[in-house]
Amino acid sequence: MEEETLTLTALLKAAAATHPSRRAIAVHGKIDLTHADLDALVDAAAERLAAGADGVRPGQTVALCFPNTVELVVMFLAVIRARGVAAPLNPAYTQEEFEFYLSDSEARLLVTNAEGNPAAQAAAAKLGLVHAATTTLLDPAGPLHLDGLPGLPSHSQEEEEKKKVVENAACDVALFLHTSGTTSRPKGVPLTQRNLAASVQNIRAVYRFVETDATVVTLPLFHVHGLLCALLSSLASGAAVTLPAGGRFSASTFWADMRAAGATWYTAVPTIHQIILDRHASRPEEARGHRPPLRFVRSCSASLAPVILERLEAALGAPVLEAYAMTEAAHMMTSNPLPQDGPRKPGSVGRPAGKMELAVLDTEGKEVGAGSPGEVCVRGANVTAGYKANPAANAEAFAYGWFHTGDIGVRDPDDEGYVRLVGRIKELVNRGGEKISPIEVDSVLLSHPDVAQAVAFGVPDDKYGEEIHCAVIPRDGVEMREEEVVAFCRRNLAAFKVPKKVYIADDLPKTATGKIQRRIVSRHFFVPPAKA
Repeated sequence: MEEETLTLTALLKAAAATHPSRRAIAVHGKIDLTHADLDALVDAAAERLAAGADGVRPGQTVALCFPNTVELVVMFLAVIRARGVAAPLNPAYTQEEFEFYLSDSEARLLVTNAEGNPAAQAAAAKLGLVHAATTTLLDPAGPLHLDGLPGLPSHSQEEEEKKKVVENAACDVALFLHTSGTTSRPKGVPLTQRNLAASVQNIRAVYRFVETDATVVTLPLFHVHGLLCALLSSLASGAAVTLPAGGRFSASTFWADMRAAGATWYTAVPTIHQIILDRHASRPEEARGHRPPLRFVRSCSASLAPVILERLEAALGAPVLEAYAMTEAAHMMTSNPLPQDGPRKPGSVGRPAGKMELAVLDTEGKEVGAGSPGEVCVRGANVTAGYKANPAANAEAFAYGWFHTGDIGVRDPDDEGYVRLVGRIKELVNRGGEKISPIEVDSVLLSHPDVAQAVAFGVPDDKYGEEIHCAVIPRDGVEMREEEVVAFCRRNLAAFKVPKKVYIADDLPKTATGKIQRRIVSRHFFVPPAKA
């Protein structure tokens, strides 16, 4: 199929036809679906959604509020197969947050699991939306019922024609998400079937996925990292995906799930990698001798300090590949390659993935030379056509024919296409005219042998305009003092980059996907001095 007309649905249908009896989705001890099972369940659920005069019509949005369950996978794929727009939402949102996301996505239907979600249902009721709940899937043959939808239509020929699921088109908007960036108001990101298919193809090409691969999902499926890379790229390859029985990542069951799945790889954010490392150090017997041989480990969605990469490789005996992604690009933009395809470079996010184009531009839209910093910009079939109903943001983000990521990066001078990120444009700390990269400070902090987690961030300062602060979590059983951290930084950083204040903490505030956002950490720890 031509790239311009390729759809995610077509990729998944092809995988099910080629590998019908191979495992697709499993929750160990609960259910195991083959690709043929999953395909049949999705088709049946799509027909049910589209049935009748009140059924989901092409372009209509269906909000999905689930933990990571088989029912979510089936309903997500069923919505897009029915040519609806799937809008997966974080189940932990408040009612007020649900009201915003349901309204902004223009959802006409909310679907939850059988247990429901009181905050989401209250928001839907306030907005006048229909709420439907799936039954719990107990048998691979189904059915997966939807309770709460309008009654099934009569079986007249006209109604039978209405409930048929029409063929997906590449231009169909299939997924609607919101950015989790540095702006106060999240921006709506519509992604088409073609965007999703192109992203999946790029991911499959970089990591050489085949039907014998298997993984365990560590990330929520309401975010592109878990959804596109772990789930959809695996399914499109005829490979297998295991979902944790508790509906979310659990360090205590991770290696048991990996062994049961025969996992060959996994992907996670740096926070989860650090949790896995810490558990490996405290309970090495959980993995030693029982860990499945891994082709690679992938890290994305936040910067991975080189020292953490080295510890992961030593602990897990597999290459760790750092990647770079954004919601607007349907996830992956760059990645370090597999060992057979090139070197992996600690501190680098790799080179453009698949058919992605990447440039480092100055403020006038001109490409800067290797070794010089500029804004990382991308374009490709996986990139959204624009934010929903936000012409001002689109004019800024798509200037000069490129999507502007808002990240400052530097191309390596060796002409191999590798990119190193310096930081977010809005997160660079301007201390009296000296620009400080928080990522650089993070890397130094994490190289301290007694530091488990660390993050640097900017705060307002009367004298310099901005100053650099940091928060650190010591390793278990270690007591640290602020003076010790400052002294270590002084030995490894220029004087103006040394944090003025160090917060010793037991925990760091994180987003629902496990990301650490500097502006949130800053608000959490920094108390502005009282005005005289």
